[in-house]
Amino acid sequence: MLSRLFHSNIPTFQQSNNRGFTLIECLVAIFLITFGVGGAMSVVNQTTAFTQVASSRLVAAYLAQEGIEIVRNIRDTNFLKIRKGIGGIDWNAGLTDCAGGCYNFDYRSQTIPDNLNCNGKNYLKFENDFYKCSLAPDSQNLQRKIIIQLESEPYYEVYILKVRVLVSWEERGRTHQVIAQENLYPWW
Repeated sequence: MLSRLFHSNIPTFQQSNNRGFTLIECLVAIFLITFGVGGAMSVVNQTTAFTQVASSRLVAAYLAQEGIEIVRNIRDTNFLKIRKGIGGIDWNAGLTDCAGGCYNFDYRSQTIPDNLNCNGKNYLKFENDFYKCSLAPDSQNLQRKIIIQLESEPYYEVYILKVRVLVSWEERGRTHQVIAQENLYPWW
């Protein structure tokens, strides 16, 4: 019995028939690892590109809405001047010169196109926490175009302003665009 215990605790080394991986097995393993890492890198690259475009699209959507708010602000300022009795001004003053489209305006504008603040500057550049008119594009190449058309509304027998704002930019060799549209009515 003692000899049985003694022999059972002693490790025995047996010759194995396995000689290691073959060359084909190594090549298949390397191919699978390379394919897996390449696929993961492709997914990461596409996700990064999508995130950049989504971020730019969000900025463009806000700039398009800001364009509509600028037009609304000019219209409301005209209404306040009329209400105060300032003569010779119409509710759509400063808004009727952009039927073909205007680029020259930003948040400081009191008319569109704005020759005082923008003076022919076609790009929007981020400066001091605001997007302002600029001659040269920055890294985003943002442009905002506004189209204002004065049309009659036969049902209400009034004229309305059809405002359409297009914000475009170039990213990764493609042109992207966000469009916002709204109808503004005289509200006196």
